[in-house]
Amino acid sequence: MNPNQVVTDTKTKFDGAVAHYGEQLKTLRTGRASASMLDSVMVTAYGQAMPLNQVANVTAPEAQLIQITPFDPSNLQAIVSAIRDNPALGFNPSDDGRVVRVPVPPLNEERRREIVKQLGAKQEDAMVALRNVRREALDTVDKAKKDKEIGEDDAKRLQGQVEDAMKAAQGQIETASKAKEAEIMTV
Repeated sequence: MNPNQVVTDTKTKFDGAVAHYGEQLKTLRTGRASASMLDSVMVTAYGQAMPLNQVANVTAPEAQLIQITPFDPSNLQAIVSAIRDNPALGFNPSDDGRVVRVPVPPLNEERRREIVKQLGAKQEDAMVALRNVRREALDTVDKAKKDKEIGEDDAKRLQGQVEDAMKAAQGQIETASKAKEAEIMTV
């Protein structure tokens, strides 16, 4: 085992967890319409569940409207029902036979607080992922020390580097969370 490889791998995993958290934040609703708000919607098309962006073109032409143009018009009703049946979104789409329009109503105070709670849950999941990566790295360092692959001083140095990387990743997640919370609570 190359001791420096442990720190490099850990930093890569931390970066991956932070990037995943950033993608999770995009799915949370703010006051503005965004095509990524519908990324979690699965549509039953051609006999199987498919992500919405694989069966239709999703755009946000206005601040309060999402427009969905199916690649195959026969999937129109499946798209409408998939969006309507998703309780986390709370949208009521309408269609004109060719295009699905999803009006994005302004958020009330209660709904904003619910979304901030969802944000907190996603943040905690990201922190758990970081802690798991850190534990894995520290276990690897401890095993190397027990197997006499590295000395006591090297083990302490590596543990310090892992902790520093952990603090940096936690800081990135907390900064992103505060920015998203401010965006959600802005009327």
